[in-house]
Amino acid sequence: MKKIFFASVVALSFIACGENRRDHPPAVANAVDNAESSVSGSLKSSYRSDDMIDQIYSELLKTDKNLQALDDRLTKIYQESAKVLGSYEPVLRKSESFYQDARQKAVSIKDTLLKKEVEQQIKISADQYDLKIRNIKELIKKINTNSEIMTDQYIALKIRKTLPEIQKYQNAHPLKTDSLEHFIRKQENLLNQLKNMK
Repeated sequence: MKKIFFASVVALSFIACGENRRDHPPAVANAVDNAESSVSGSLKSSYRSDDMIDQIYSELLKTDKNLQALDDRLTKIYQESAKVLGSYEPVLRKSESFYQDARQKAVSIKDTLLKKEVEQQIKISADQYDLKIRNIKELIKKINTNSEIMTDQYIALKIRKTLPEIQKYQNAHPLKTDSLEHFIRKQENLLNQLKNMK
């Protein structure tokens, strides 16, 4: 059940990403600077405001048609996954809940023979149901595994695509030591003055 919830959460994040992409005009050359300036409204709601990977990737989506197409396909597959799994979840959950409740109630039966008889009936029914849904559970497990692998691959893709952008940003904003050295000299001058004061 947790995996079905996970698939739904991932699907919603893809949907939010797709909606965000369509609401903004094309980005400028520096995706990092542009990401910082566009952290507002829908971007804040679909991503953590301090998650630079998602912010930069969102900017790249605005200008890269191939990434947009891939993102759309991922969004659709996650939506479909949530829908498909969602149709099985209530039946499986209610059946599991029933057998759990039946076992708990059977424990309270005082008549030992009746208790054993009822517990045996519950076991037979639960075992038969487990056999009936074994293949379904395997297929659901496979869908969830595929979803996890897709999520891992998508995270890796986002990191790979945004690494060159942060490097471009770093090159566009070289850090020089001049102002730091100048400030240290000011500090040292003041320190010397303080030391020499009587």
